[in-house]
Amino acid sequence: MTDITIFSGHAHREFAEEMCAILGLELSASRLSRFSNDCLQVQLRANCRRRDVYIVQPLVPPVQENLMELLMMVDAARGASADHVTVVMPHYAYARSDKKDAPRISIGGRLVADLLHTAGANRVLTMALHAQQVHGFFSVPVDHLTALPVLAEHFRARDLTNTVVVSPDFGNAKEAGRFSRMLGVGMAAGSKQRQSDDRVVIDTIVGDVAGKDVIILDDEIATAGSVVELLEAVRRYGVRSISVACTHGLFTGRAIERLQAEPDITEIVTTNTVPPPVGLPNLTVASVAPLFAEAVKRINCGESVSSLFSDERTYG
Repeated sequence: MTDITIFSGHAHREFAEEMCAILGLELSASRLSRFSNDCLQVQLRANCRRRDVYIVQPLVPPVQENLMELLMMVDAARGASADHVTVVMPHYAYARSDKKDAPRISIGGRLVADLLHTAGANRVLTMALHAQQVHGFFSVPVDHLTALPVLAEHFRARDLTNTVVVSPDFGNAKEAGRFSRMLGVGMAAGSKQRQSDDRVVIDTIVGDVAGKDVIILDDEIATAGSVVELLEAVRRYGVRSISVACTHGLFTGRAIERLQAEPDITEIVTTNTVPPPVGLPNLTVASVAPLFAEAVKRINCGESVSSLFSDERTYG
């Protein structure tokens, strides 16, 4: 790798440090300050001129604060004559705002993508966008990674002879099907209707889960409303054990309280795309920093990123 500089915002500095350690690079310093009128000011404290600059910042709460810091870091790198600016965004919170499903609302996923481009981003490196169409919101190249091989590697250590992967809804069924093929097991899906941000109803399960060891797979757990409802649904079929897996473990609102009240969950497995929560029992965090580090190396060297998943390998 040549002429590469990596900065991190304040959203998840530990992730950036792990990524840099894998790459054998030093994480460059930056400074965030606030004026008396509450406006932010960002300063990049390393040379960017004619450099390949990477700025690491997932959009996690407080999302608006972290987004503004990211935009200002990108703008600062462009103003400092960086040759190329790549936003490394393990979690894109606005991916859920992907359609106009009510009158007179903003499609936030597209708007924030436009803001990143306007700020000066030349490329985005992200993971597990909530919907495939969000990829098309960006007017710059997007490398869209998946955590499924990393999660599958974790579950391969156990006996899977009586296991089935369950998706909370049909929207996530394609990813659940891919995950089930990695593990060589069956798949099922819940019939879900969303009533509010943290309230859903799952009235039936499509697929055979009776007497099975169930792995519930979702791309993101925020308030845990879907997971708790799905737990109730699969219990009615007399499943043998229940594990939960997701890429983005946000666990916002009452999520931890809700999951603590579900004692029959064998394990909850998530990745470190966002800072891990405190106080959640049976939680395992699998690192995807090696995957992002490998992608950064390939981008810098002009190599294929998609070939990372051509044979569903994992990198550690």
